[in-house]
Amino acid sequence: MTLRAIHATAALCAALLLTAPLTSCQHPAPAQGFTLRREEPAPADREIATLLDRHRITQTVTADLNTYLDLPHRIEVATRSCAGEGSGYDPGTRRIELCYDDLTEDRELFERAGDTPADDPVAAVARETLYHEAGHALIDTLGLPAPDDRAEEDAADRFAQLMLLRDGRPEGERTLLAAARAYDLAAAAHPEPDPEDEHAPDPARAESHRCATYGAAPVRHPTLATPPRTPCPHTWTTTRAAWLQDLGPVLRT
Repeated sequence: MTLRAIHATAALCAALLLTAPLTSCQHPAPAQGFTLRREEPAPADREIATLLDRHRITQTVTADLNTYLDLPHRIEVATRSCAGEGSGYDPGTRRIELCYDDLTEDRELFERAGDTPADDPVAAVARETLYHEAGHALIDTLGLPAPDDRAEEDAADRFAQLMLLRDGRPEGERTLLAAARAYDLAAAAHPEPDPEDEHAPDPARAESHRCATYGAAPVRHPTLATPPRTPCPHTWTTTRAAWLQDLGPVLRT
């Protein structure tokens, strides 16, 4: 849609609202980039939906993605109650789904571990999840190589690391470390990995996030410095360079 068409639509909406306050008038969804859709939550998920709204999680993440990337196609980002299906990306519809009920379970894990109030860590998990699923969307729509499902999941985790660590802001580092803690808590609650899960085991995902956080800023995270993490600065440099090369055609900056 051209800027002139958007302005014309806005003017029409304003006129309709002045003459008929109850008229529903929404701007057409953009033809490209990451766009938002919010579905009403199930009663058990209303508290999490309110948390997402209050922290503007999906709005902030999609704005960040659209500022960073100039995609020639549209990817919908939906928040909804999924009845246990799990957050994910559907290549058939080019749709990311962030499930309220997943985050409700994460809140319970944090609260049982004594992390109260759990709003901030749950918001962090939501952000990390959205970036992870955006990684899947980019692998799909840009035709990036992924030899198998596990390799794609690992690459999506590394995309989340890129988005959260690329500008050196402490908030991104805190988000990634909170997500790592969520994986630790999930592993403790479910010590036997699901054999059908395509992701790396939760402890491995937690360590990957800590390695990236330390590797991106060793001076700021001396408590993360351990002998096994000595290669992490190199690992982070490799992760960043690989994703930047793949994103080259759509990078805005």
